[in-house]
Parts: sequence; C-alpha cells; structure tokens
Amino acid sequence: MKFGVVVFPGSNCDHDMLHVLGNVMQQEVVTLWHKDSQLPDNLDCLILPGGFSYGDYLRCGAIARFSPLMEAVVDFANNGGYVFGVCNGFQILCEAGLLPGVLLRNMGQKFICKNIWLRPTTRNSAITSRIDFQAVLKIPIAHAEGRYYADEATLAELEANDQILFKYCTPAGAITQDANPNGALLNIAGICNKGRNVFGMMPHPERASETVLGNDDGRVLFDSLVQAIEVAV
Repeated sequence: MKFGVVVFPGSNCDHDMLHVLGNVMQQEVVTLWHKDSQLPDNLDCLILPGGFSYGDYLRCGAIARFSPLMEAVVDFANNGGYVFGVCNGFQILCEAGLLPGVLLRNMGQKFICKNIWLRPTTRNSAITSRIDFQAVLKIPIAHAEGRYYADEATLAELEANDQILFKYCTPAGAITQDANPNGALLNIAGICNKGRNVFGMMPHPERASETVLGNDDGRVLFDSLVQAIEVAV
C-alpha cells in the first residue's frame, strides 16, 4: 500500500505523518512536493498534513489550493482516490472545493493547542470504520482557524448524508457547547465528501498514535484507513 504526503511551504506536521504511516503503520510512504505537477504511480491515498501553508496569508489554505500539485490531487479525488487532510490539510481541501464549508477564525480569536475529546458520529467512512462507536477519543488540536462553518442547507445535507465524522464532546461523550473549543457549528470536528473518499478533520490523530507518547487514541483512524484501502484494492 502506498501513501503520499504533500508538503507545502509552511507544512510542519509532514514528518509526523510520514513517521506514523511508515514506521508505526509499516506502509510505503513518499513525500510529494507542492510544485510537482504529477503524482507518482500506484498511490492508494494522499495525505495533506497540518501546518501553516504559505504562512496562512489570506485565508488558511487559500494559496496552497493553487499549488501546481493540487490540480492532480483534485483529479485523484474526483476519480475515487482516497484523500485525507488534517488541520491545515482540512482547510486546503475546503478551499479546493473537495469538501464543503470553510474553517474560520476560532470564536475566541486565539490559537488553541491542547487535548480535546472527540465523539465519532458514523462508522461509514474509511477512517472511522474500525472505531468503537461508543468510544470517546482524546486527540490534540493546534489551530487558530478551526471553526467549521457552512450555510444551513449544507449543514442539513451533511447530516442527512451521514458525512459528519466527528464532533467535539466532553470526556464522557456529551456533545455540548462547553466542549466546543473553537465555536464550530454543530460541534463539527471532521467531515467527508458525498463520495466518502475525501476526509478532513481539525484534530491531529498523528500526534496521538503511539503509546510512547502516552496516547494512542488516534491510531484507530489509521488502522481503519489501511484496512479500508486493503479491502478496496
């Protein structure tokens, strides 16, 4: 199985992702530079990692969306390829139109870096298929623009199509406004597209995928993704 991690100027979670995919998950993984115009052959999944692409000038992800490689990323996704964006990667996917909605400045207008709690809201996706539906995951966040926003029609469509993957919750699993770290509508922390092959989330599962770090709650997402791709191919 072959993963590609796209690196933009300002990416800073690319090596975390490369480590988890290559060393923890024991998968083949290659680095892809944003100025490339073509993807290598036989890729099974593309990862857009976290960071501050192009210094977060304009809107987060708004410039990275026009990097040369993104045209190939969009084609890959539109042809059914798996694409997973984390934090800044989620922002880029929204800016590129591969996921609906947008990520706005946190409600408190401050950068937030801490562990939060996530409740999975569906198992009908490649990154949530192996999650215990009753589980509550502790995953770190690190963002200033993580407030998910979409119009009412889009939110209703996300709910009707079972496209919401995760919601911010309390340690006991209650989805409350107090558990919402950034003001995201409906406490949304992650979504997928209608085709269920493009995923985006603000929390960083790659930072919580090894027991040596004191938390491996995030590993189940990578386990799910690898298993789903194995079945698909």
